[in-house]
Amino acid sequence: METMGSRIPLPISVLLQHRSNDEYTPPPWTVRDQQALQKALPRAESTSAKLLDQMRFAESRRGTATALRSIDHAWGGGYYAVPPEAELDSDAADAAFSGDELIIDVQTHYIARHRAAAPGVEGVMGFIKRVAPDRWKGLNPTMHLDLGNYLSNIFLESETAVSVLTSAPGGETHSILTNPEIAGTRELFDRLAGTGRLINHSIVHPNAPGEMERLATIKELCKPAAWKVYTLQGWGDREGWQLDDEQYGLPLLEQSRQLGVGIVCAHKGFSSLAATGSPRDIGPAAAAYPDIKFLVYHSGYETPIGTEEEGPYNESANDGCNRLIRSLANAGLGPGSNVYAELGSTWYLLSRRPREAAHVLGKLIQAVGEDNVLWGSDSIWYGSPQPLIDAFRAFQIPEELQQRYGYPELTPRIKEKILGLNAARVYEIDVPATRKAVAHDDLSWVKLAFKEFSQNDGPGI
Repeated sequence: METMGSRIPLPISVLLQHRSNDEYTPPPWTVRDQQALQKALPRAESTSAKLLDQMRFAESRRGTATALRSIDHAWGGGYYAVPPEAELDSDAADAAFSGDELIIDVQTHYIARHRAAAPGVEGVMGFIKRVAPDRWKGLNPTMHLDLGNYLSNIFLESETAVSVLTSAPGGETHSILTNPEIAGTRELFDRLAGTGRLINHSIVHPNAPGEMERLATIKELCKPAAWKVYTLQGWGDREGWQLDDEQYGLPLLEQSRQLGVGIVCAHKGFSSLAATGSPRDIGPAAAAYPDIKFLVYHSGYETPIGTEEEGPYNESANDGCNRLIRSLANAGLGPGSNVYAELGSTWYLLSRRPREAAHVLGKLIQAVGEDNVLWGSDSIWYGSPQPLIDAFRAFQIPEELQQRYGYPELTPRIKEKILGLNAARVYEIDVPATRKAVAHDDLSWVKLAFKEFSQNDGPGI
């Protein structure tokens, strides 16, 4: 990690690190990033002369408090409500970030250990190591991103109650986790933890030869709660596609309706503005299939370039979330429709660009409604999602931007909806029953799940 041309010798919160999933190159440090780092580092350095103590601080809520207060200072204040004592005292930090929301994370991943050297997956691993080489010193990224760390990051180190396990695109020889392995993980959790802690997707590629004919088999075998699609993904000599095209998209939606798969999750954004990665097709497809719920992963957000940032909605802008909002408006779809905006990786990048975060969250809530924004962390690419949860709890849209653009105040009720209640409605999760199950869960099943996974070299059905 570099700042002002020198190496940072100390651990620092993930909120101030260069990390990535495999879909974007982290944007370079801006002047404001440098200012936040320079303010945060002395606090980290003052914790101890021992590296282990510094690492514990960086990963603690005190480290999160320091990072957020430093970011807030760099951006002029008013975005993160974190008291100064949260940097100094663990109890104060816990109090500052406490919440009783039911956390449902609709975008999580892990890499099957035995697939790490597979074609395509090996490239993912190499990219991740290049993005943040300091993160992997002395560590095997294969082991560090496997089910063991998934169990630890999601269920032991965060307040996540329910996670949705999904995967990247690619065939049986290229994906980080196959559809049977995703379903096998859910079955493992159901058997050891009781039903409900994990929900599974199945990844489908309608432009792959024979895939459309296999949809019924995939549904019967894997019992997915939703399809996950990557319209950006080509297949052989077939290019990417769109949800509203007559060759692949509309036939997929028609079969989904016939098969009773009522949720389609589409990766949109992080595409370098490639045509088939655009959310332009969401509005027409959702209007044509009102009985299908469309979950727009990443909300169409694109990686910022330098100091550029998304501002308020611009009808003519061909960037980021503006494209999704325009597509919905053109299709006559307003708040509360069958379109949902998901925040995985988008929030990770926005968290240290809080003015942009205020605009993106504000205009997404205006466009889809406070009931249709979904929490996703894209973990475990960033480790435990807890710092991201805590940052979201502390975030606020400044009153000046509320008044100027009509953005809502991020009340505790709206945050509760985004962090879990909206996803509970989408996936028909019994909220009282899940709260009760989580409250009485001693998490002993986590150790059993990892043991069984290790003995069998991965789940499968």
